[in-house]
Amino acid sequence: MSLVVQKYGGTSLADSERIERVAHRVARTKRSGNDVVVVVSAMGRQTDDLIALARQVSARPPAREMDMLLTAGERISMALLAMALHDKDIPALSLTGAQAGILTDSEHGEAKITAIRGNRVGDGLAAGQVVIVAGFQGVNPDSREVTTLGRGGSDATAVALASAHSAAVCEIYTDVDGVYTADPRVVPDARKLAEVSFDEMLELAAGGAGVLMARSVEVGRKFKIPIHVRSSFVQDEGTWVKENVMEEAIISGIAHDTSEAKVTLWGVPDRPGVAAAIFEKLASARVNVDMIVQNVGADGCTDLSFTVPEAHIEIARQATAELVVELEATGSSVDANVGKVSLVGAGMRSTHGVAARVFRALGDADINIEMISTSPIRISCVVNRDSVEDAVRALHAEFDPPVITAEVGADA
Repeated sequence: MSLVVQKYGGTSLADSERIERVAHRVARTKRSGNDVVVVVSAMGRQTDDLIALARQVSARPPAREMDMLLTAGERISMALLAMALHDKDIPALSLTGAQAGILTDSEHGEAKITAIRGNRVGDGLAAGQVVIVAGFQGVNPDSREVTTLGRGGSDATAVALASAHSAAVCEIYTDVDGVYTADPRVVPDARKLAEVSFDEMLELAAGGAGVLMARSVEVGRKFKIPIHVRSSFVQDEGTWVKENVMEEAIISGIAHDTSEAKVTLWGVPDRPGVAAAIFEKLASARVNVDMIVQNVGADGCTDLSFTVPEAHIEIARQATAELVVELEATGSSVDANVGKVSLVGAGMRSTHGVAARVFRALGDADINIEMISTSPIRISCVVNRDSVEDAVRALHAEFDPPVITAEVGADA
C-alpha cells in the first residue's frame, strides 16, 4: 500500500457538484488500495471575495486578522469534502493546517513552512481514514498565531506533507491538464509536456508559469517527491515533474509574467558597498527583487535597474526615493508597463547559439529588449508589456519545443 497526496485547487472545488466529483476521485484512489491525504484550497474565488470584503470594512486590514479571515476558506472546503466522502462510506478526517502540524515562520501573509510535526495525519491514515488538510495555512509555534503561505500556498502544503509522510507521489489537480510549452491562451498550438525536470519547472514557475508554485517545486526537488500536475475534470495523464527525465530538450517551454515593474536608480556612485546598501534597504522593506542589471558609465557613476512584483511598487518607489538622497544619486524611476518572457530548457547547457536565436527572433518581431537575465537553463528578457504575447509567440515559433513521450507512473 502506497501513500498518495492529492491537492485540489479552488476551481476543482467551486461548487457542490465539483466537490462531489472530487470526492468520487478520492474514493476511487482509496478503494484501489492507497492511503490518501488530500490538500484543499478555498472554493472557487472565495479567497478573492474575502479579501474584497476585508477592504470594504478596513482601509488597512491588520495582517494577523487577514490571516484569520483567509484561512476560513480552506476550512469550509475540507469539511464539505469530508462530508461528501462519508456519504460514500469512505471514512475521512478534516484537519486545519495547525492540526496537521504544519509549522511556519511568523510572516503573516507570506509565511514559509519550517517543519511538520505531530501525528494526527499519521494516526488518521493508520485508522484507515482519508485525511483532508486545509492548504495555504499553518501556525507559528512560538506565537501560536495562525499564518498563511501566500498565493499558491496549497501546493507547498501538499508537497511538504508528501515529503513528511514519504508519499509515492504528490498529485496537483487543477483546471488545466498539465504543463504546456507555452500558455495555450497565448499560443493555441502549445503542447502538453509529458515530463519536465525540477530545475526546469523552477525556472518556468519563476518566469510566470502559474501551474505550480515555485516553493512547492523546491520542496519536491529537495526530497525527491515526484509531482504529477493534472486536471480534475478528466482522467488523462498530466505532466510529471521529477528529478530525472528521459531526454533534456533544448527548450522545454516559454513562460511569461506581466505582474512586475522595472525600477531604475540613475547616477549611483560606483564604489564598493553601494549595491549592498541598496539591496539591504529593499530587503528590510521586504521588497522581492528579481532581475538586476547594472550599467557602469565613464563618469564614476552607474545606473542600476531591477524588477519587483507589482504589489511592491509603492514600497520600492519610496525606498528608492530615499536611496537617491542617501547615496546622492541622480534620480529614480518606476516603469510598470513591462513584462518578462523566459525561455527554459536544460538542453541549453550544451547547445550553442540559443541566445542569438532568441534575440534574432525578438528583433525580427520588432520587439525591443529592455533587460536580459540568464541562468544555465534560462534566458529572460524584459520587454514592453504590450509586446509580451507577441514575444511568446515569436519564441515559440522559433524553437517549437518538442514534446518528449515518457513512461510515467500508473494512474492513481
